[in-house]
Amino acid sequence: MDFTFCPTHMALQARAREFTEKHLFPIEQEVQDNDALSPESRKFIRDGVLAYGFNAVNHEKADGGGGYSLVEQCLVFEEFGKATNMLGLSPWMPAYCLRFGTEEQKEQYLRPAIRGEIREAFLVTEPQSGSDAGGILTNAVKDGDHYVINGLKCFSSGSESADYMLLQANVGEAKEATLFILDKGMKGFEIVKTPKAMYNGPSQHPWVQLSDLRVHESKVLGGIGKGFDLTKDWFVEQRANIAARCVGVAVRCAELAASYAEERKAFGRSIAEFQGIEWKLADMAVDIMAAKALLYRCASEYDAGLDRKAAHARMSALKLFCTEMAWRTADQAIQIQGGHGYMMDNPAARHYTSVRAERIVEGTSEVQKVIIGGQIRKRGMQVYTGLMQTPGNT
Repeated sequence: MDFTFCPTHMALQARAREFTEKHLFPIEQEVQDNDALSPESRKFIRDGVLAYGFNAVNHEKADGGGGYSLVEQCLVFEEFGKATNMLGLSPWMPAYCLRFGTEEQKEQYLRPAIRGEIREAFLVTEPQSGSDAGGILTNAVKDGDHYVINGLKCFSSGSESADYMLLQANVGEAKEATLFILDKGMKGFEIVKTPKAMYNGPSQHPWVQLSDLRVHESKVLGGIGKGFDLTKDWFVEQRANIAARCVGVAVRCAELAASYAEERKAFGRSIAEFQGIEWKLADMAVDIMAAKALLYRCASEYDAGLDRKAAHARMSALKLFCTEMAWRTADQAIQIQGGHGYMMDNPAARHYTSVRAERIVEGTSEVQKVIIGGQIRKRGMQVYTGLMQTPGNT
């Protein structure tokens, strides 16, 4: 298996690095200070995304997306991840599952979202149901050609400014998990509170009350009972991209720590010469090297046609390793920089607060271990220790 990258891939990552440094890095302190983006900064980022061609890299070119392979997505998201305050999410990626919508749904939601004309939010999590999506209580009852929906959603990131939302609810007595498309301003949709997160970012994370919300049957996405299948595919993509962003976090934090250690003098010499610091930097380097190898191996296997269940297994391991690795690296980068690292004008400190969320979203680290353990019981340890066969290498 060849893990070297061709000139086209190298140029793609270089372009993503340039975009990040020109359009995201300059905005970091504004978001940190204001916990929001000004309209001018949003436009500056949006114009940059379109100019560099990074809008909807996960969608097909026929719909206006970038048509990127998963390896290509990871190459660019590694660079995006270097931006603090979750600004790496600014290059928008409409939900994977929208590609399975009707032609009418694609025309009304997917294609305008790809062009950056409208914004999206995804409403799945509930107070009693986070990683356990099967514990969702929000229900939808058929009433003529509409569904009447009641429930409470939390951590509905970006819903305060979204133009449309994807909502997961249970339909009927069989509680068939189903995705609905909601429009902004619908009667029965109310943001009831907006808790403050640990990090300052461009989006908030509201709790949303749904009270007798009427949704036309034409707004069902993919069919009744297809909610779990659609979100599982989305999880595979999202976990890979989270892992890529976390590699970017770790790279930036490690580079900052190494540079500081070389410049900082103590007892007449650079602190990089002290074994206690040297070993921390060595641990960071090995962690990042291992994470990159795992990231691009898993993405390459996926692109080669890896079995859907095997991909789900692999991406859980990938997400677990890379998020925990980035957390360790940010923590050690702060430790090396001492009091300077602890200040919020330092990128390592800002990464420390935001990367903490990556160990929770799209399945906590503990849930990833449950998935991994379940896969081992069902398929044997070789699902992780063996070589995966894909259509390209059988």
